[in-house]
Amino acid sequence: KKLYYILSEELASLGVGRDRLFDILRANKLLIKRQKSYHITTNSHHRFRKHANLIENLEVTRPEQVWVADITYLGNRKNPMYLSLVTDAYSKKIIGYHLDNTLEVSSTVEALDMAIKNRMYPDKKLIHHSDRGLQYCSNIYQDILSKHNIKCSMTESYDPYQNAIAERVNGILKQEFFMNTTHLNIKIMKKIVKQSIAIYNSKRPHWSCFFKTPNQTHQQNKMKIKSYRKKTSSKAIALDDV
Repeated sequence: KKLYYILSEELASLGVGRDRLFDILRANKLLIKRQKSYHITTNSHHRFRKHANLIENLEVTRPEQVWVADITYLGNRKNPMYLSLVTDAYSKKIIGYHLDNTLEVSSTVEALDMAIKNRMYPDKKLIHHSDRGLQYCSNIYQDILSKHNIKCSMTESYDPYQNAIAERVNGILKQEFFMNTTHLNIKIMKKIVKQSIAIYNSKRPHWSCFFKTPNQTHQQNKMKIKSYRKKTSSKAIALDDV
């Protein structure tokens, strides 16, 4: 859908509609294949304080109102890599990131430091939302949030819908940018991550942002982003459609 939107003028001049474009992509094996993978990166059995969920019924109406943080697994058992991400819930822009071979707190701190450095609206109130993993509950991470007057919010049970934006962004990076390539070393993967996130932020339109890119959406606050509700719950979830 995003590709059809980007190429709409060129395709119209060739007499190619959406269905025909999909047929062409399918014939050339260029359609995105959905892959389900599950790897635990969250250790919530620890001594650190777990915070309440502050965004469950919150309507996100501007950039830098809510950040969502998550860790996604790349690589394999012989070559494990973990990508820490901080994403803006309104614009879907990846604000901070860091790739490492371990799940050390220092990796998530690197991503958070980048996000804070990249803030465009430092005077606005901001909530940081994540799971209850040790990395986010740690004293080091919490001290940085407190230092910058960022409120902490956490999922109160394991429910993928509660951190749906982070999960969706993880899927986009793996499925559309081939970040699930497992045989490359971390030095090369860091370059791929950097280039992919730059393209993701500046060139990939989002359905929930009315086909604007994350960068475009992040530079304004007039647009009311599309959201979806879980049928069995009253929770509002901002998601990107396929």
